[in-house]
Amino acid sequence: MELTLVVLIIIVGLTFDFTNGFHDAANAIATSISTRALTPRVALAMAAVMNFFGAFLGTGVAQTVGSGIIGAPEATSGLLLVLCALIGAIGWNVFTWWRGLPTSSSHALIGGLVGAALAASATVHWSGILDKVILPMLLSPLVGVALGYLLHTGILWAFRHSAPRRTTRRFRVAQTVSAAAMGLGHGLQDAQKTMGVIVLALVTAGWQDGFSVPVWVIAAVAAAMAAGTYTGGRRIITTLGRRIVHLDPPRGFAAETAAAAVLYTTAFLVKAPISTTQTITAAILGSGSTRRFSDVRWQVARSIGTAWILTFPGAGIPAAALYLFLHAVTPL
Repeated sequence: MELTLVVLIIIVGLTFDFTNGFHDAANAIATSISTRALTPRVALAMAAVMNFFGAFLGTGVAQTVGSGIIGAPEATSGLLLVLCALIGAIGWNVFTWWRGLPTSSSHALIGGLVGAALAASATVHWSGILDKVILPMLLSPLVGVALGYLLHTGILWAFRHSAPRRTTRRFRVAQTVSAAAMGLGHGLQDAQKTMGVIVLALVTAGWQDGFSVPVWVIAAVAAAMAAGTYTGGRRIITTLGRRIVHLDPPRGFAAETAAAAVLYTTAFLVKAPISTTQTITAAILGSGSTRRFSDVRWQVARSIGTAWILTFPGAGIPAAALYLFLHAVTPL
C-alpha cells in the first residue's frame, strides 16, 4: 500500500507539474507573443527550454514547501494527504485554465496541502505560511507593479528622443532576452514546489531522512514542466497578453524584466514560493499604466484578483473532501 501510494504521488506530482507548465506558460511568453517579438512556436520552445534549466538552479523553495507548510502524519495517512493535495491543485489548475484565468499554481498547491492537512488533523505551520506564503503573496504583486511602472517610465525617459519605430524594433529584440529570463525564473520558482511535495512524500514514507532534493526528482520535475510548457496554454496567453492592457515591446520588456527580478530575488534570498502568475500580471499592470490608468482594463484585472483570492479554498476544499472520502473507504 505504501509503495503504491508513493509511486502514485510521484506520477500525480509530475502530472501537476505538467499542468503547471501549460497553465503558467503564459507567464513567460504572453507579452512577447502579444507584441510580436516572438512567434508562438518559438516562444513556447524557448520557454520550455528555460523552464527545464531553471529547475536545476536551486532547491531552497523546495525545502520550504516540503518542510515549512505542513507536518504530514506518518506512513499511509500522510501519503494519502499529499496525494489529495496534489489532486485538489490539479483540479483548480484545469478549471482556471479552461476559464482562461491566470491564477497561481503555487497557491493552488499550498491550498491543497493545507486543506488536506486540516481534514487529516495534521500539523499546519501557520507561522511558516504567514512568513513564506501570505506576506510574499501580498508584497510580490505590489513590488511587481512598482518595478514595472518605474522601469517603463525610465525607458520612456531614456528613449524620449529616439525614433519610435527604431525603438520598437530594438525592444522586440530585447524581449527575447527578457522572456528567456522570465522562463528561467518560472522554472526556478515553480518546479521547486513539486519537488518539495515529492520529497515530503519520500520523507513521510521513511524513504529518506532530510528534505534535500535528489537529482532524479529535479530531472523528472524539470522534464514534466518543460513538456507542459511546450503544449501552450493559449487561453491564458490571450488574457495576459491582450485583455488586461495593450502592450508594445518597451512595455513588454519592462514587465518581463521586473517580474524576473522579483522571481530571482525571492527564490535565492527569501526562499519563498511566490506566484509567477501574480508577479507578471502585476508587472504588466504597472508597465501598462504609465501613460494613463484608463489604458488598463480594470474589470479584467478585478476578475483575476477574485480568482487569486478563491485559489486557496478552490484547491483546499476539494482536497479536504477527497481526503475524508478516501480515508473512510481505504484500509489504512
